[in-house]
Amino acid sequence: MDDRKTVLVGVTDIFFYTKIRDAFRPAGYTLKRAASPDAIAGQATALAPAAIVLNMNDHGFNAPDALKAVKGDPACQRIPVLAFANHEEVDMWRQAKALGIDKIVSRNEFSARTLPLLEEVINRAD
Repeated sequence: MDDRKTVLVGVTDIFFYTKIRDAFRPAGYTLKRAASPDAIAGQATALAPAAIVLNMNDHGFNAPDALKAVKGDPACQRIPVLAFANHEEVDMWRQAKALGIDKIVSRNEFSARTLPLLEEVINRAD
């Protein structure tokens, strides 16, 4: 498998997972789902994915912990992380930026521009 076409996803919402999959699959990307924040750094190390996508508002996943794990691991720090969050949750946006997120957008923007946003963070990282 071409890991440069693998995207690690930390999203428990089936609607958004399906939307992400449907947006990325035609461009040749394969999604791998991270089951928990603890698992995400290990999976990121093993897969060396092109990018990681996180739902910062997913209380069942705890994306801030996942972001800490990824950005705190020297082997994973260069993997770009794209996240989305409710635009009114200013504290979550600040926290994500403080933790080293590469790009965070509103849920609406993510929904409207899913693939272009992914390719933007991947191309910026190259």
